[in-house]
Amino acid sequence: MNLVSFNDPQIAGKLLDGIRRAASGTGTIKIMEVCGTHTMEIGRLGLRSLLPENVELVSGPGCPVCVTPGGVIDTAAELALGSGVVVSTFGDMVRVPGTRTSLEKTRTNGGAIQIVTSPLQAVANAESNPQKEFVFIAVGFETTVPVVARAVTMTCEKNLENMSFIICHRLVPPALDTLIADRDIGISAFLLPGHVSAIIGTGPYAFLDKEGVPAAITGFESLDIVGGIHAVVTMLAGRHSGVVNRYPRVVKDSGNSHAMKLIDTVFRPVDAVFRGIGTIPQSGLALREKFARVDACRKYGIKIREHAMPQGCACGAVLKGKIIPDKCPLFATSCTPDTPVGPCMVSSEGSCAAYYRYER
Repeated sequence: MNLVSFNDPQIAGKLLDGIRRAASGTGTIKIMEVCGTHTMEIGRLGLRSLLPENVELVSGPGCPVCVTPGGVIDTAAELALGSGVVVSTFGDMVRVPGTRTSLEKTRTNGGAIQIVTSPLQAVANAESNPQKEFVFIAVGFETTVPVVARAVTMTCEKNLENMSFIICHRLVPPALDTLIADRDIGISAFLLPGHVSAIIGTGPYAFLDKEGVPAAITGFESLDIVGGIHAVVTMLAGRHSGVVNRYPRVVKDSGNSHAMKLIDTVFRPVDAVFRGIGTIPQSGLALREKFARVDACRKYGIKIREHAMPQGCACGAVLKGKIIPDKCPLFATSCTPDTPVGPCMVSSEGSCAAYYRYER
């Protein structure tokens, strides 16, 4: 279908009718939208209420801030307070609770916490202030990795001795593989993240076809999302699997080869902890040895440890798609956007924040 307008109600109606027809011959369908931006947009559109009763949308671990270990936040807070280091990070990270504190509280207590819109800004700040030490907390999925990789190479090219990085990047495909293996979740299909896929292409999702799981790469307009749901429900009805690219105006099968080459030059894959989920093999990135001198963990002798979620917090189950946010006992009571207990409530891509805003 040629999507002339990405918000055309007539096309949306036809797609929804197609979803209803295809779903009528199936049992319960559980579709996980992996991307936190999809979760927010689905809530804003009220899309869940328009789908057949047997089609369920659940959120996955697609909020990078949410899956960043709480120990990272605690460590950054210690650096900013005890060592006088200027800790730079994206705005989403500031209010996310660690295990003992948050960067917002650290700043209130006198810690040097700096919000930047790009790691390149952090590098520029370090270059302009050679008398100060700067650390950038690098979080995010494959979408943000290339610009961090470039920040790392620039730091080395400029021989900036006062700039280093805490690398907390996570990779989407290994996380999906782990979720499929958990039969208690019972995922029928995936809506795959458009921006991540613009970097990595379709190849890294090939395992989904082997597992018999349909998936659609989708954008973020209303018809992108409805079209992605239509694609996977139709595939399920026909007992097909594989990956359909419903976002071809942005995503190419080969991805962005220049970005991937830069990523491979700077980083290597490693086992990594997803907060609330646990260690997932080869799901994180670490600096290659040639860039080890800008590794803040080595520079400051940091060993980041992960701890359990706060008592009563069900963010882990939410991130796995085992429950929807309002099934958490703390949701909208002791845990709100103003007083977040877990990371899923405070991030702009967090599932609990989306449900609190749009679906209470």
